[in-house]
Amino acid sequence: MEIHQVSAKQGLQWILSGFYLFRKAPIAWVMVCFTLVLIAMTISLIPLLGKFIFTLISSIFLAGIMLGCKDLEQGKSLEITHLFSAFKTHAASLITIGGIYLIGQILIIGLVMLIGGTQMTDMLLYGKRVDENELMDVMSSMLTSSLIALTLSIPLMMASWFSPLLVIFHNVPPIIAMQRSFFACLKNFVPFQVYGITLIVLTILCVMPYGVGLVILIPTVFASIYVSYKDIFLAEPVRFKNNESDHDHQKVNWHNNDEESAKNDNEIKSEAIDFEGNMAESGENVHCSYCNTSLSRNDAIEDKNLYFCSEEHRRLHQFSDEQGK
Repeated sequence: MEIHQVSAKQGLQWILSGFYLFRKAPIAWVMVCFTLVLIAMTISLIPLLGKFIFTLISSIFLAGIMLGCKDLEQGKSLEITHLFSAFKTHAASLITIGGIYLIGQILIIGLVMLIGGTQMTDMLLYGKRVDENELMDVMSSMLTSSLIALTLSIPLMMASWFSPLLVIFHNVPPIIAMQRSFFACLKNFVPFQVYGITLIVLTILCVMPYGVGLVILIPTVFASIYVSYKDIFLAEPVRFKNNESDHDHQKVNWHNNDEESAKNDNEIKSEAIDFEGNMAESGENVHCSYCNTSLSRNDAIEDKNLYFCSEEHRRLHQFSDEQGK
């Protein structure tokens, strides 16, 4: 499985494409995310162990949501049951990822407390007051500890970003999945910077109106994870195409790259020209060399053994040939 490097602008495209997936089923997305938040709050009520338990199984919920994104891409519906679908197939591997992430978080917190000292720990955990002379030392220790925690948390998050998707879609072992996830994020560090900065700005904007915007932002973030996975690991960016038979419906087309698409277009065009020549010899219908519309040979405009449905299409075809030369 190759890790592709994408351009910086894809960081913004992931969010836009994620929002498009949200638009395909907004009510279902809201219900799924609301259920997930409700589960997290319920588990957190367990004394001492609640937050640890949810962190341990959070990868399973994320993998289930990714399965829902895949179903949405294929035209199926997103359901609340997607949250629990990964429990049946890859629970052990996903819990392993959650366990490694949990251990990493515990080690980082322990290191922060060790560097910050007892005064910072007492102030943060127990609200202990300190005098003015000690306050500067505590603030300095807190700043240093925060920078170290951020520095160590970023690689841990990079290793966990794609790992549930690699497990659920490719059956990759959890350790190897976390390694590939880390190197995928590292190889695309610039687009992820654009992605992160954009999310920070959007989060601020969404929180301002009493947090109402988070109803849209949270599902968009989940969907953007799936889009970034397809872009980096499968080289299949999202393409939007309007369906002429239904102007209110949009379809996602996944292409390998622009070069392959152009090659396919040229092959189709060559086949169309050959087909037009055969039809012309038979004295029956011909096809426009520009739009491939079928029409009577008597009604077509002939130019250099090619046929066109209108003068405008003849000029456009001629202009395309000149550009190709």
